[in-house]
Amino acid sequence: MSVTIKEVARASGVSPATVSFVLNRTPGQVITPATQERVREAARALGYVPHGVARALREGTSRVVLLDVGARRGGPILEGFILGMSTELAAHDHSLLVQHGTHDRALPSAIAAISPRAVVDISGPFRHVNPEAPEGGWVYGLASHALTQLAHLRDRGHTAVAFGAPVAHPGLPHDRLPHDRLPHLAQAAERLGLAAAGVISAGTDRDSAGTDRDSTGRAVADLLQQHPEVTAIAAVDDETALALLSALPRAGLSAPRDLAVIGFGDSEYGALWTPALTTVHVEAERLGAHAARVAIGLEPLAEPTTGSRVVVRESA
Repeated sequence: MSVTIKEVARASGVSPATVSFVLNRTPGQVITPATQERVREAARALGYVPHGVARALREGTSRVVLLDVGARRGGPILEGFILGMSTELAAHDHSLLVQHGTHDRALPSAIAAISPRAVVDISGPFRHVNPEAPEGGWVYGLASHALTQLAHLRDRGHTAVAFGAPVAHPGLPHDRLPHDRLPHLAQAAERLGLAAAGVISAGTDRDSAGTDRDSTGRAVADLLQQHPEVTAIAAVDDETALALLSALPRAGLSAPRDLAVIGFGDSEYGALWTPALTTVHVEAERLGAHAARVAIGLEPLAEPTTGSRVVVRESA
């Protein structure tokens, strides 16, 4: 049985109207802080849950924010972003609903069903770049993360790099984000004075792992034959970086002796590899909290000095 406002009122010693004013944060009411806290404590103790449909009718929308992630793969950045959004929204009496998939009708159907307070496209915050900012854009943006990744290679003495990106498998949902990073990596290399020698496509299909390692190993060997000056590879994500590390022995190479490899995303599996993967950690929870506040019309979080950092291990 659900708890009613009358039960909360009885437990806190006030009228049902006062409970409604407190829990709905109704403006223009003079209710002492002590009474407000007593009402909220009674609601928490009883497990009171506001009637979402009734509140949506009053406010015109629900207190749900819809996050559309499309075909984006899971991983620490997406997981951190979702956690940051949901935590911040919960602090302001809102909930997060995550929409997965690429079906054209899925998002409109979800919007029609729940009348969300806001809809957030996962690509938006990552694509937000201020062209006037000398650091390459908002610190959470792809441009800034590319600088973080390649500056580490430059500081380690590398002058020529290649980029690693996953092979797109026909018929499977395509996550755009890894390939969206390539232009930013190229721009960062130019800004840092690094020579960029091209892109290596690394297979990451578990069902054809051996074949993928062979083809990736050949691609690495071919690139080094054409560009012997290359000493490091910056991968667009950790999965691609691990695929490259597994393929290097097929080309008679090892990291970091012959080629340094740096990933992106700080996957938990990177630390378990041999050599352990050097990678870039993105402050995704803070990014999610920022997106949540913007979505419901609150003041954005103060911009930090950095949105990413290098996790230095053995591979680069």
